[in-house]
Amino acid sequence: MTTHSPTQNVLTSIGRRQFLRASAAAGGGLLINFSWLGSSLAARADADSLPDKLFSLNAFIRIASNGVITAMVPNPEFGQNLMTSMPMILAEELDADWQSISAEQAPYDPALYQRQFSGGSQSIRQAWSSLRMAGAAARYMLMQAAAGSWNVPMASLTTHQGTVKHTASGKQASYGELASLAATLPVPENVAVKSKDSFTLIGSAKKNLVGQDIVTGKPLFGMDTQVDGMLIAMIVHAPAFGQTLASADTDTIKQMPGIRDVFVFDSMTPEYTKNYFDVTAFPTMVAIVGDSTWQVMKAKRALSAQWKTVGSYQETIDRFGSPVVINVPGGLESTAGHKQAMAAVLSGKAGKLDVLRRDGNPEAAFEQAAQIVESTYYAPYLAHNTMEPMNFFADATGEVIKVSGPLQGPIFIRQTLAERLKVSPDNIEIDMKRMGGGFGRRAYSHYLVEAAVISKKVNKPVKLMYTREDDMTMGIYRPTYSVKLRAALSANKELIAYHVSGVGVPEHCVHENRFPAGAIEHYLAEGTALDSNITVGAFRAPRSNFMAMAEQAFLDEVAEVMGQDPIDLRLSLLKRAQQNPVGSNNDYDAARYAGVLHQLRETAGWDSIPATTPKGVAVYYCHNSYAAHVVTLSAANPRNPQIDNVFSVLDCGIVVNTEGAVNMVEGAVIDGIGNAMYGEMTFTDGKPDKQNFDRYRMIRMNEIPRNISVSFVQSDTDPTGLGEPPFPPIFPALANALYQATGKRLYEQPFAPQITKD
Repeated sequence: MTTHSPTQNVLTSIGRRQFLRASAAAGGGLLINFSWLGSSLAARADADSLPDKLFSLNAFIRIASNGVITAMVPNPEFGQNLMTSMPMILAEELDADWQSISAEQAPYDPALYQRQFSGGSQSIRQAWSSLRMAGAAARYMLMQAAAGSWNVPMASLTTHQGTVKHTASGKQASYGELASLAATLPVPENVAVKSKDSFTLIGSAKKNLVGQDIVTGKPLFGMDTQVDGMLIAMIVHAPAFGQTLASADTDTIKQMPGIRDVFVFDSMTPEYTKNYFDVTAFPTMVAIVGDSTWQVMKAKRALSAQWKTVGSYQETIDRFGSPVVINVPGGLESTAGHKQAMAAVLSGKAGKLDVLRRDGNPEAAFEQAAQIVESTYYAPYLAHNTMEPMNFFADATGEVIKVSGPLQGPIFIRQTLAERLKVSPDNIEIDMKRMGGGFGRRAYSHYLVEAAVISKKVNKPVKLMYTREDDMTMGIYRPTYSVKLRAALSANKELIAYHVSGVGVPEHCVHENRFPAGAIEHYLAEGTALDSNITVGAFRAPRSNFMAMAEQAFLDEVAEVMGQDPIDLRLSLLKRAQQNPVGSNNDYDAARYAGVLHQLRETAGWDSIPATTPKGVAVYYCHNSYAAHVVTLSAANPRNPQIDNVFSVLDCGIVVNTEGAVNMVEGAVIDGIGNAMYGEMTFTDGKPDKQNFDRYRMIRMNEIPRNISVSFVQSDTDPTGLGEPPFPPIFPALANALYQATGKRLYEQPFAPQITKD
């Protein structure tokens, strides 16, 4: 039971104009809407007369007279379970009955939302304070309504499970009964939110609120879209990066059964300045539009087209307000050439590495070292391969452009679409569907623009569908990287200097201020990128998904040379970083870093694992959180190892929904193991060598760990990232265990071809 007495006073910082209230017209309920980050909303004199369907805000609480409370979830959902965790935060502060809570995906509305984006593991972190304030403000108004109705002081009231009670008189009323009256009251400028130690809902395990809809096949995904008069559209793009369309025999295809139109189009116009997420590999393509999926697929396969090689050029990209000139080389690139170019840079034979950070005198320390440990690591391109193929619905037949489908960042695409179609952004409506996987791929929404351009051309609503081959051969990939790591040891086997040099195509992977920066007296970080015409983008835990592998595998190698336990070495470095850090730009908390290792050591029983059992450990910080894993293998067949156990510990601040959080960690572990063992995209003369799952190897059910044990560091820190942090360290934890099983250090991904060959 929650009393009115405040335990933590917080200024709402939202203001009355940022709440919209509906009474009788909203079914006799209370509707409290709030802006995501406190953005201004114009006062609405007609707010009380608006029907529910017009209240579309980044997040809001709707309380109906029947007691049903609807929480609108502003961020796109692709499996992070935001449709449960965000309502939990609201319900906690509202002191509501969880059984009365429902959730809906909010539509895109830039006038009301400031961060309608799922990426960077920031959704809960960014929403935490606003959601709490909204729930607390709603509860306050309901109590105020009861106090006025019963003529009693608010301080004498309590709330519990969606009911306001006055113990002295025995009076009580449900939130639904009080909603209409509460809607007439002013929004409080100050609200009291709960103390964190009084949470009863946050930190518990709750099933997915929309889980039943998913498993029973309720249409939730973009691929489910069906509209009267809708046509099916597909695209044909160049077979190789560095090529563009020369000509296409569209007339012949137009004669095929069910085909309505075939034409060449540009997804982006040459004069348009792209933003960071406007990546598109092949701006000029052929569109095929027809009555059915099968008819369009047959026409797509029958199309005869000729392609030509593109020369070098430059383009300007608007990176969040800062224009950046990108060099795009011409010609046809190959994986072999990329590996040679990166090796040349790291060996000093070509190019130049930029100094990113220097502590002490690393050059002198290496010259004086008694022993130097050096290793070079490599990672290939990776394809996202979302389970639900890329798709989007568009109706550009009228003055208002309506688009609907799965995307991670609607905030980044509306202006692009407006400029491409020469319409006002206000005339674009974006409806977000649940995504069948994202991982960064659906932050790049060129397929939305393509769908709208095709719809406008044929003057019909269309659903654009990518085949698996389209997506796998069109980008957007995880970049390819290589990094050289060097450690200088004294005669007493002390680590005295550390040097990291990274290169990538077309970005490097070095985070110069992350561990072990700050823990070693002499430290040097360098990096550079090589230009490419192969399009890349965010892939779950960008850059970290490889850098963790190199850093943590290398530290195990150094620990072996030093004669130290791998966890002991890491803890000794973190102790230095905590007690006497080097430099002032270290972007991690050494105490929290060490905390996950201490807890992992205990939960995994690290020191009691039999010497005959191959085991590996890794810990990494990214997206404001700390994650660590221990992997143990069956030693029965080193060339086909079975992963027996994965023990995982996360410090991500307060965990809102423990069940959803465990699921995310388990998914990250399996995803990481699959990519580490099998993930690889290669190129020959600009052409992707793997175009479907017959060659692009994915993890199989019999290859996942037999057991995954997940625990969290107990914390009162506000929530931080969770979707991405557990992904990077599983790569090196597995690599370190495989070394113990096979005696072979793994410096390249994927691992499987290296441990299974003779």
